[in-house]
Amino acid sequence: MSTSFSTIPIVDLSRLQNPETTDSELVVLRDAIFHVGFLYLVNTGLESLIKEAHARMPEVFSIPVPEKDAVDMINSPAFLGYTSLGRETTASVTDLREQFDFGSEVEDFKEGDPFWQRLEGPSQFPNESIKDLVRRYMAAMEALGRTFVRFAAKSISLPADTFEPFLGKMSRLKFVKYPESPAGSQGVGPHKDSIGLFTYLAQDNVGGLQVLNKSGEWIDAPPIEGSLVINIAQGFEAITGGVCSGTTHRVMSPTSCTRYSIPYFQAVRLDLRLDDLKRSTASIVDRIPASDDKKKRAVDVPSELISPQYACFGEAQLRNRIFSHPDVGKKWYPELYSRYSQQSVV
Repeated sequence: MSTSFSTIPIVDLSRLQNPETTDSELVVLRDAIFHVGFLYLVNTGLESLIKEAHARMPEVFSIPVPEKDAVDMINSPAFLGYTSLGRETTASVTDLREQFDFGSEVEDFKEGDPFWQRLEGPSQFPNESIKDLVRRYMAAMEALGRTFVRFAAKSISLPADTFEPFLGKMSRLKFVKYPESPAGSQGVGPHKDSIGLFTYLAQDNVGGLQVLNKSGEWIDAPPIEGSLVINIAQGFEAITGGVCSGTTHRVMSPTSCTRYSIPYFQAVRLDLRLDDLKRSTASIVDRIPASDDKKKRAVDVPSELISPQYACFGEAQLRNRIFSHPDVGKKWYPELYSRYSQQSVV
């Protein structure tokens, strides 16, 4: 098993689900989780849905501007809705992408709930057709995600249900458009995903996703038709005590065409606190065989969820959203925006 990597591993879900090949495929998944933090998942059974969703991306982004403005993210304290080009930042640099953010259905925020719980709120849909696509896609991804986390646990020698108590209420889905841009432009800057346990990304055929290996080299993650690119998010990193670390990645803007991507962020419980994790991670790490490398991977981008300055995952995630979408943060969380602005940007 490599300590660095030059390619992204490919894991076959059908082999994981076949008793005759489960054990050998778990070895591939284990290496991906311990040493890469990224993998392609193939033969998921969702190929037709992924193809349909990508085929509709030009239609989604070509709806009239007034219809986009009607569901602008500025309307949502949950940071859900439409974001026009140039209104999101990563690593203090403007990202060149246009996007819609959606969330799975949850109960509305109530007076007396923790302030960070406003992150779990209603989606804004431009029309009923897009609403139907989002709901079908998210339902399929929720089912797949629950299956995947069970195999992820088994691959690192833990009971299959180890991570189920950490699953949160509201997963998120993005429809993203990267327009043609000058060479070297930032589609989205270097980051680890701050939202959820794992991210499940459906790419189109353009490319541009790059993953940072331990040697400091950017490794391309070229599209594989019908696959999902899965990566460890900061929730899983924190729950495993850093043994299974997220990996920094970025997207370089396309130079001769438009790129579309559809990432799904599997929800982690926002109420988790560091004190909770100290107990759970000790138990989880202790059950991983001693022969495995328990050392943390090099932290190229710090994990916000395990920072002691935040009361829980919810506050850490809210802080991230405020910095990524400062206009929304200023409107809905002016005091928090002011306070967080005094801190260093992650």
